[in-house]
Order: sequence, then C-alpha cells, then structure tokens
Amino acid sequence: MMGISFAFLIVSLFLDGILSNFLPFTVGNLSYFTPLFTVMSLFLIYSFFKKKDRKKYFYVIIIFGFIYDLLYTNLLFYHAILFIILGWVVVLLHKYLDTNYAMLLIEGAILVVCYQTFSTMLMVAFQIVPVTFYDFLYLVEHTMLINILYLELGFFLIRMLFKKYQFLSIN
Repeated sequence: MMGISFAFLIVSLFLDGILSNFLPFTVGNLSYFTPLFTVMSLFLIYSFFKKKDRKKYFYVIIIFGFIYDLLYTNLLFYHAILFIILGWVVVLLHKYLDTNYAMLLIEGAILVVCYQTFSTMLMVAFQIVPVTFYDFLYLVEHTMLINILYLELGFFLIRMLFKKYQFLSIN
C-alpha cells in the first residue's frame, strides 16, 4: 500500500509541474486551473496508512515537501513545513468528517484555503513576497476548481483500488 501512495504522490508531483508550465502563473494572471495536486494527494493517501503507521505518513509528507521545494520553489523546507501543517489538518478532517463524494467538496475547499492561508502567513512572516488580503482571496479563488476536481477524481480511483484489492476502508 505504501507503493500506491508513493506512486500517487509522484504522479501528482509531476502533474503539478507539467500543468504549471502550460498555464499562466504570474501575479494578476493566474489560471482558474492552478494546480495543487500534491497537496490534494496528502489527503488522498492518508487512507493508505493504518493508525499504527501515522508516523510513516508524516515522514512521507516531509520527504515529498522537501522534494517539492527542490523541484519547484528553491525555498528549502518551505513546503516541508507547509505539508506537516497540512498533514495535521488532514488528520483532523479524517477524524471529524466522513469522507464521501459530497463531503469531499468541503474537505477539498478546506485544504485549499488552509494551504493558501499557511502559505501566505509564511510568506508574510519571512517577508518573501508582500501579500495583501486581496492577493490571498485571488489565490484561493484561482486554485479551488481544478484541485477539487482532482480530489474527486483521485478519490474515485482510490475507491476503485480499495474495492478491487480489498484494502482497509477509505471511510
């Protein structure tokens, strides 16, 4: 099951890079299809880790946060820290909310807002880029649609895998 979660994260990582190259990604000119697929995958792969393997989940997200930083941002440990924070958000979402197709819309929206909130807070705290509240809302608006669709598609694929190979329950 670890192999499936790694494969899913690797595919998401490369899709982030591929789509970012083809879609406009400048301030004031973001596409409505700005990908955060790796962030959405953090939510999806959580079901592959049993309760006793939760530490492994956090090791995986730290590693992929570090890889994300090396490939896309050149800010060492920026996404590693963000992914740890989002990992805790994912744990809380799975603990308190049921995961089904309808709730996935809300959970995906929460993840996008949390990612943009924590990212903006880090950018402001370390004075990386000046960000206004309008910029924050603009980022949230332009990252919501494609990422929730990706989350829904990924959930559907993982659910098919769970049924086919009879893994632990996704709910």
